[in-house]
Amino acid sequence: MSQFNATSEVKRRGVLVTKMGRGRADGKPRKRLVITVIVLVIVGAFFYLYSRDSASSSIEYGSKSLTFGGDDSAIPKTIPVCDDRLSELIPCLDRNFIYQTRLKLDLTMMEHYERHCPMPERRYNCLIPPPPGYKIPIKWPKSRDQVWRANIPHTHLATEKSDQRWMVVKGEKIVFPGGGTHFHYGADKYIASIANMLNFPNNIINDEGRLRNVFDVGCGVASFGGYLLSSDVIAMSLAPNDVHENQIQFALERGIPSYLGVLGTLRLPYPSRSFELAHCSRCRIDWLQRDGILLLELDRLLRPGGYFAYSSPEAYAQDEEDRRIWRQMSALVEQMCWKVAAKKNQTVIWVKPLTNDCYLKREPDTHPPLCSPDDDPDAVWGVKMKACISRYSDQMHRARGSGLAPWPARLTTPPPRLADFNYSTEMFEKDMEHWHQEVVNYWKMLGNKIKPDTIRNVMDMKAHLGSFAAALKDKDVWTMNVVPENGPNTLKIIYDRGLLGTIHNWCEAFSTYPRTYDLLHAWGIFSDIIEKECSPTDLLIEMDRILRPKGFVIVHDKRSVVVFIKKFLPALHWISVATSNLEKDSSQDKDDAVLIIQKKIWLTSESIRVSE
Repeated sequence: MSQFNATSEVKRRGVLVTKMGRGRADGKPRKRLVITVIVLVIVGAFFYLYSRDSASSSIEYGSKSLTFGGDDSAIPKTIPVCDDRLSELIPCLDRNFIYQTRLKLDLTMMEHYERHCPMPERRYNCLIPPPPGYKIPIKWPKSRDQVWRANIPHTHLATEKSDQRWMVVKGEKIVFPGGGTHFHYGADKYIASIANMLNFPNNIINDEGRLRNVFDVGCGVASFGGYLLSSDVIAMSLAPNDVHENQIQFALERGIPSYLGVLGTLRLPYPSRSFELAHCSRCRIDWLQRDGILLLELDRLLRPGGYFAYSSPEAYAQDEEDRRIWRQMSALVEQMCWKVAAKKNQTVIWVKPLTNDCYLKREPDTHPPLCSPDDDPDAVWGVKMKACISRYSDQMHRARGSGLAPWPARLTTPPPRLADFNYSTEMFEKDMEHWHQEVVNYWKMLGNKIKPDTIRNVMDMKAHLGSFAAALKDKDVWTMNVVPENGPNTLKIIYDRGLLGTIHNWCEAFSTYPRTYDLLHAWGIFSDIIEKECSPTDLLIEMDRILRPKGFVIVHDKRSVVVFIKKFLPALHWISVATSNLEKDSSQDKDDAVLIIQKKIWLTSESIRVSE
């Protein structure tokens, strides 16, 4: 009879290793063949069952979203840690999910780079681990120029863009010399040249505070936006999770405002008239496609008199194809009532009109047409782009512009669009005063846990008018102001104050990499999630994904909600730093409480093994 060694199976990092000895001849080939076939079938079955589990899970999906309620039995004692291969998971921008579900997307229109969120039953109900060797990020402002290589272990851009000085690997760090595809000699010099072309005083890009908000599309690692900050100009740097993957991860690790997104089929999650300047430097976008719909989306975002700085071969090259594109693009922007403000070397800058006069003087049936009067240019969440021109409001038309104060007065001056919500100046000022006091209280609660350079990237998860961010004006931070998609669309007020933000639905994952924010401010957001019948536990896991190790969460909500959330801290590896009004006191009228949390730094055993 044939003799086989025992079969051993070892699971290591998602690989099933099977060891099997070789049998010796015993003169009974038929019996040996039967046994061999049986063993192969058994081993094959093991491989099949494991691979099926691994493909959708090894890396495991939860059977359903975790629940939330008043019953302590619903509180998990532990939340599993995800597979190390998920250390950079972005659930709604996950290409593996697109492949597995075989979504039919139009690649020519960049639909595969837009948000596609998994249903609750396909979510990873686990904590995202940091990569091997992860370190607490370098503090701002040093982080603008260098990050730890271990935190974003991707160096292909350093090789691919070596001649353009995007980034350089130096030992344990990745260094950013400030170069870009178009500005090899530094973003600072390039920014000064744009200011010079526009005749701004002293070649300073902020134009004495009149230029504050910039939109940088196809931003690379956001050096352009990073170098604008020293001029009191703040940019929303946008790039997709494309072949240059990790661009936005590098930007956020550096402490530069940025967001994962693409000019595809949907409106970008920003309100109309949000930016004084849009910028594209070799951004590789076909602006002529689909009747100029992408350029018309930029037009929607630009304020009256706003600029579009375009640095690309079409602006200067003499070969026939580039000249053809230039002629067609020039014709399109002329129909859009844009004019050339300046053109020098490889850069052209167009300027938008201040009023609707040019639009109304166009010949009938001119393309692109004006948008329908009932189109809301501020409706953006899940709304398709439209190949039409958004006309200015009557107020902007009469004012011949946005009517905004220069920065920094802009931050505290009631903007004209406040009237769209029937908010008075008094209400605006009371909101500012309220959040100023709340921030003072928060920082007192944080005490010695926080130093001037502890926090850089802040997210206000329910920003309302942006007064929480405004109260941070004396701290060296920037804030991503998030306005929920189902409430008053106050994001345009936030932009009119010279701040940045986005629309979002917190029943879904946010468009950012793991470990990108130092502080999350969750004011009333859990009560909202419960009211929408979404899972607060899913939200807690998402917040853990977004939050950097040793980062902070401020939960400000109904007392009963805060008390219940506190019970989740051990499972999340979070610790309570301070509380306020958590114990019910009949002498207090307020029903809200504050819980300040800090995320522990931890590594998986596999991460420790690899880093050692």
